[in-house]
Amino acid sequence: MRWRRKRWRARAFVKRRQLRAVADRTDSIRPGDVLLFSTQRNEGVRLPWFLHYYRELGVDHFLIVDNDSTDGSRAYLAEQPDVSLWHTTASYKRAHYGVDWLNWLQSRYGHGHWCLVVDPDEFLLYPFCDTRPIQALTDWLDSTGVRSFSAMLLDMYPKGRIDAQQYRPGQDPLEIATWFDPGNYSIRKNPDLGNLWIQGGPRARVFFADQPRKAPALNKTPLVKWHRRYAYVSSTHMLLPRGLNLVYDAWGGEKASGILLHTKFLDTLGAKAQEELARGEHYAASREYKAYARAMAETPELWCTWSEKYINWRQLEILGLMSKGNWA
Repeated sequence: MRWRRKRWRARAFVKRRQLRAVADRTDSIRPGDVLLFSTQRNEGVRLPWFLHYYRELGVDHFLIVDNDSTDGSRAYLAEQPDVSLWHTTASYKRAHYGVDWLNWLQSRYGHGHWCLVVDPDEFLLYPFCDTRPIQALTDWLDSTGVRSFSAMLLDMYPKGRIDAQQYRPGQDPLEIATWFDPGNYSIRKNPDLGNLWIQGGPRARVFFADQPRKAPALNKTPLVKWHRRYAYVSSTHMLLPRGLNLVYDAWGGEKASGILLHTKFLDTLGAKAQEELARGEHYAASREYKAYARAMAETPELWCTWSEKYINWRQLEILGLMSKGNWA
């Protein structure tokens, strides 16, 4: 495992040459700041709300890699005073779907900080997030000696056709994508790295109904007290050292966990799926985007009679999708 981790860190060191600084404001990062890392391409319509949401949550600085956007989002990000931005024209796929780039930036700037890694369509919920900033969570995790915090990806979707309502820049996507699957999830333990492998929800139910084991993974560990020796090995699904993946209680209790509200399923999905199919830069020959494009062409609806309308994080805790553990 130690050699595997060194290999991932070496990959990141090599791929750092692919990044060109557009706006480097990292000298403003202070000890104790919570940092957010992300990659993006042509997400201009999503970025205003994304930045607003995480600023309100308490994120201090954003470190973002732009993978050769053409929609003006790179210029928009470069103007933001709390964003440091890098640009690359290199292959997203050959950078292990952006993992190499972010592993390097976290190694370079995230050491000793709580680092949050999310996509522009993911919004973190944690216990008491409606009344406590993210620093309250990280302070509590520090006090209990916990180095990593998990959050299950929860797919959100509208009632009716995905493309029925237009999503506007700066709009809260939950005004449109307000529904989710309260159940239909399977959990397996990865014997190699020790993480839990979670699948299900509408993507397994609709897009991968005939092969649910090929549905995208929903388990993530997006928040980590970073050390330069750490490395993600598969998006934010798994890390090394593997002790960071033990975010659950093996003895039957509960550890605190969160939710990543996943707001991919808006009217923007059709164009995004076609763009990514043309690029061919995503996992498993863009299998996921092929499923999206096929469904959007047939019946672009995810809502069913078992769908539940989102209220707040406490609702999700009652449903057993997240937990406050012993944090009071």
